[in-house]
Amino acid sequence: MKNAALKLSPSEYEQNFAELHPAFTPNSAVAEANRCLYCFDSRCMKACPTHIDISTFIKKIATGNLKGSAKTILESNWVALTCAKACPVDVLCEGACVYNERGEEPIQIGRLQRFAMDRYFEQGMPPLFTPEPKNGKSVGIIGAGPAGLACGAELALMGYDVTIYEAKEKAGGLDTWGIAPYKMMQRDSLNEVKLVESFGVAIKTKTRVGKEISIEELQKKHNAIFVGVGLASPTRLGIPGEQLAGVVDALDFIDDVTTRKWKSIDVGKWVAVIGAGNTAIDAATEAKRLGAEQVYMIYRRSEKEMPAYEFEFELAQNDGVQFMFQTAPKRVIGKKHVEALECIRMKLGAPDKDGRRKPVPVPRSEFKLPVDMVIKSVGQNIEDSFLSQIPNLKTKNGMVVVNTKTYQTTNPKYFAGGDCINGGKEVVNAAYDGKQAAHGIDRCLFSK
Repeated sequence: MKNAALKLSPSEYEQNFAELHPAFTPNSAVAEANRCLYCFDSRCMKACPTHIDISTFIKKIATGNLKGSAKTILESNWVALTCAKACPVDVLCEGACVYNERGEEPIQIGRLQRFAMDRYFEQGMPPLFTPEPKNGKSVGIIGAGPAGLACGAELALMGYDVTIYEAKEKAGGLDTWGIAPYKMMQRDSLNEVKLVESFGVAIKTKTRVGKEISIEELQKKHNAIFVGVGLASPTRLGIPGEQLAGVVDALDFIDDVTTRKWKSIDVGKWVAVIGAGNTAIDAATEAKRLGAEQVYMIYRRSEKEMPAYEFEFELAQNDGVQFMFQTAPKRVIGKKHVEALECIRMKLGAPDKDGRRKPVPVPRSEFKLPVDMVIKSVGQNIEDSFLSQIPNLKTKNGMVVVNTKTYQTTNPKYFAGGDCINGGKEVVNAAYDGKQAAHGIDRCLFSK
């Protein structure tokens, strides 16, 4: 297969991948900000995993203090522009807004946060914070994703020498490579990278720990090490034919789409996406917007158990994605390339250990879907080969074990945060982990 999907014009591609939520104009931002009631109990602030002082930053927008608004936001979240555009605000801050109880539209917190941060970056990131004097300590950070960037920024402002080691050619992690372009642009994430670098953080890209630099070198060079590697190893389907050409991983596919080189991306005419999480939705909608004629989402449980958020589900439905619930892939069919996907119907049995009803195959219910591309999105795992190089590092259920107060691992020199400790949550959770880990490192190194 080589671009079997419908060929679109450059303008059609741009239109298909235009941002879902346009930016506020200055007047509309002020008007929306003036709707805020400045609630005494700030439910929105409590619902935000990084606990941004939302009422305060909104009030500053209303009074024209955009620099102050940006500072209020950044005091809690170092990847605030990404979160403004990609966070599931309807189930977090906006979901907690008191206007919901009145049957009115909640304050558009995400768009207001974006407005403040867009202006901050447009103004060239005017200095808002003054780093503490150097304290003579050095910290190495593995991974330049949101957790690593947040940890690095916080430590640099506390006077630490910080070096981030990133395997890819551009920093930012999933913020740069794993978010659909209709949610945010790569340049948004890269602006946040520049902000972190402006605090004196050194970011070494194309530097894979264990290859370009060894664990031993890292340990000699730094007083403490933060692990923010995320989940880099995709989970296999474990079915025959998985090795055929045309079977790809969802994040690899999304990674290609973020480059915006639309015509060079291989997309099938008939595509099956396995899974029903938010990443699966992104892959499915992107395939459709790249010209796929038909996109199926194959999920072994029901719509009720689907992990994707409601607004993601609606987005895919509006794009014409066909959902096939209580269906599981059985084998990929083809000689050298994908020609079809054999599936089997499922019924829901007793709840599993997580309380979700376990899917059970329905005998003799197999059927074939004629597809020429299969996108896998059934979860990811940590690269055990990397973690095994770190002495005395304990993992449980595929995640790094940490002290929940300090984020220190079972190896006292190492700390960790983000997807590698929570199994894959939101960007905002990783941002919180990174910041809290920085303070854990500071307390441990200076025995506070």
